[in-house]
Amino acid sequence: MGGKVQNTLIFSVTVLLISFSSAASSSQYNTLVVNTLPSSPILSSPESESLTTVSQSTTSLSLHLSHIDAISSFSDASPAELFNLRLKRDSIRVESLTSLAAVSSRRNVTRRAPRSAGGFSGAVISGLSQGSGEYFMRLGVGTPATNMYMVLDTGSDVVWLQCAPCKVCYNQSDAIFDPSKSKTFATVPCGSRLCRRLDDSTECFRQRSKRCLYQVSYGDGSFTVGDFSTETLTFKGARVDHVAVGCGHDNEGLFVGAAGLLGLGRGGLSFPSQTKNRYNGKFSYCLVDRTSSGSASKPPSTIVFGNDAVPKISVFTPLLTNPKLDTFYYLQLLGISVGGSRVRGVSESQFKLDATGNGGVIIDSGTSVTRLTQSAYVALRDAFRLGAKSLKRAPSYSLFDTCFDLSGMSTVKVPTVVFHFGGGEVSLPASNYLIPVNTQGRFCFAFAGTMGSLSIIGNIQQQGFRVAYDLTGSRVGFLPRAC
Repeated sequence: MGGKVQNTLIFSVTVLLISFSSAASSSQYNTLVVNTLPSSPILSSPESESLTTVSQSTTSLSLHLSHIDAISSFSDASPAELFNLRLKRDSIRVESLTSLAAVSSRRNVTRRAPRSAGGFSGAVISGLSQGSGEYFMRLGVGTPATNMYMVLDTGSDVVWLQCAPCKVCYNQSDAIFDPSKSKTFATVPCGSRLCRRLDDSTECFRQRSKRCLYQVSYGDGSFTVGDFSTETLTFKGARVDHVAVGCGHDNEGLFVGAAGLLGLGRGGLSFPSQTKNRYNGKFSYCLVDRTSSGSASKPPSTIVFGNDAVPKISVFTPLLTNPKLDTFYYLQLLGISVGGSRVRGVSESQFKLDATGNGGVIIDSGTSVTRLTQSAYVALRDAFRLGAKSLKRAPSYSLFDTCFDLSGMSTVKVPTVVFHFGGGEVSLPASNYLIPVNTQGRFCFAFAGTMGSLSIIGNIQQQGFRVAYDLTGSRVGFLPRAC
C-alpha cells in the first residue's frame, strides 16, 4: 500500500515538473514560421465598392481592403528593392518625429465633447511599395464625393489634401481634388475662431488674405501650403460634415501616391479630436502582414472609429502628456523581457518623459522599425543574441546589426520578447521582431537604436494587434490576434 502511494506521489511530482517545464519553455521561446520577402500583390479595384452609399446605421462598418503597392511608381520593383526603399523612408520619418519633438511648442487642445454611440470603420492599406511603411485608406472628399487615398498618421494632426489649382503638386494615384466642383467646400475666414486654432494663424494677415491660410512642415523638409477650409468626408457607411481640411496648392517633398493625410494625432485639429462629439474620441486599427490585401485566411487591415473601436478586454496603458507637444501618443514603458526574463540594462528611467518635454516613448503608425534609446537597445540586442545563440548568424543589413541565416528552415524557435507597460504586458509574436530582409532566408532583429532621447514603437511591432486609442479615457489598448 505504501509503495502505491509513493509511486503515485512520484508520478504526480513528475507530471508537475513536466507541466512547469512546458510552461517555462513557452514563456521563453516563440515559433517563427520562416517566410521570405513576398512580391507586391496586385491592387484590386477600389471603385468596385461605393464609398458614397451612406448607411444610417450607428454601428461600426468595414471597407474593402486593397493594396497600395500596385499604384505607385515602384510597383515593378523587386521585393528587396521595395524593402530597402521602405527602410530609407523610415529613417527619414524617425528624423522628422525626433525633430518635431525637440522643437515644437505646445499646441491647442480641443475640449472634451459629449459622449456619442456612433461609429464607423474602414480598410487600411499598406504603403510598403512606396518605401514608406505607412498605411492608407480610401475615402470620399466633397459633394459629390471624389474617391482618393489618404495616409493615416498618428504623428500628425492637420487633415490635408492636394487641391486644384496646383502651384506645385506631387504625383498621386487619383485625380487632384477640385474644390470648385464640390457643393460642400467652404473656405475658413481669416481671423475666425477655427482659423485661430492653427499653430500659426497670422499668415493670412501677413499676406492680406481674406481666407485663412495653413502651412504644415515636416522634419524631412516636406511641406504643404494652402487654404484652410471645411469639407465633407465620406467613408463607406458614414458621412462626416464640416471637417477642417487643409486644401493644399503647394505641396513639396517626399509625399508619394496618396492625395493627402488624415491626421490621427492627439492635437485639437486631428480627425479624432474634431469628431469627438460623434465618435467619442475613440479609434483603433489592426495592421496585418504589410503585404497582405486580405483573403479568407488573412483578414485585411482595418481602422474603426467610435465606441466599438476599443475592446474592453484589451491590455490598457495610460497615455502620458508632453507639456511641449500634444500631437504624439506617449506611453509608459517600464522594461522589456527576452526569453522570459527582464533585460538588465533596460529600465523605466531610459524612457522617462521629463518636465521639459524631452525623452519618452511614443507609439506611431507611420514608423516601421521600433527605435529605442541606444543604451536600452544595446541591452535588448545583447539579450536576444544570447537567447538565439543556437541560430546561424548572418551579416548586418542596413540599420539592422543582428541578423540570422534561416535558409532551408521552415520553422525555428526564437526567444520571446515582451513589452512591460504601465498597466500590463504585451507579448510580441515572433514575426513582429524577427523579419525577412531578402529572399535568401536572411532574417534580422527588427529593432534599432537612436542617439536621441525619444523612443518610438513602430508598426512592425504593432502588427496583428488591435491598437486602440481612447482620447476620452486617456489610454491606449492592445488586443492580440484581433484583425
